[in-house]
Amino acid sequence: MANILVVDDEMGIRELLSEILGDEGHAITLAENAQQAREARAAGAPDLVLLDIWMPDTDGVTLLKEWQRDGLLTMPVIMMSGHATIDTAVEATRIGALNFLEKPIALQKLLKAVQQGLTRAQEVARAPLAPPRPLAAAPAPVADGGAGPVTAAATPMFSQPVPQMANGSRLVHAISQGEGTGYTLSFDLPLREARDAFERMYFEHHLGREGGSMTRVAEKTGLERTHLYRKLKQLGVEPGKLAKKGV
Repeated sequence: MANILVVDDEMGIRELLSEILGDEGHAITLAENAQQAREARAAGAPDLVLLDIWMPDTDGVTLLKEWQRDGLLTMPVIMMSGHATIDTAVEATRIGALNFLEKPIALQKLLKAVQQGLTRAQEVARAPLAPPRPLAAAPAPVADGGAGPVTAAATPMFSQPVPQMANGSRLVHAISQGEGTGYTLSFDLPLREARDAFERMYFEHHLGREGGSMTRVAEKTGLERTHLYRKLKQLGVEPGKLAKKGV
């Protein structure tokens, strides 16, 4: 039996994970925000943490950085999110997260990730003590303004290659000005709505360019087809209609 801390602001997610992992014989502690997670960590290090990224008070990546900075990241942490970008997932693993699960979380993926996390915890417990790992330096910008390449050392837990992302300032400019897309995006929107709006624009753009071909869009975006279908359904994007309109 392991002690697992589940941190998520959605009550339904907390209850579901508690039920599933409780049935597996684990002892579950629940926290609905970062402050409760801090208090649970202060009471003693759990064997494993399932940590949501998007929370109202302090997001999961910020909490992960805080634990790493204070020498409290002594247990495996699995990040969870239904909206996180590749950049966010890469940053979390760079800081020290063991794995990343996308919501809705499939049962088998959850159990496999938890087992891997607990195995890692046992390996760390048997290994000699080592000083906390410092944060990796941010990649230096290259001549064209894009971000430097992400190296394998910076993302040790990723099994899939990570696409190079555009420089942040250039990306924001393209969104706000609608460069090459005909779209504009208001910065007055709440963060989640702005993120969803951008992702809809992004996928509609690629679906239009590829004539609605899910295979080619999956290749362009670096997503598996099943992941792509699930993401489009979540965003309310209908590939068939876009192909007919020639968006």
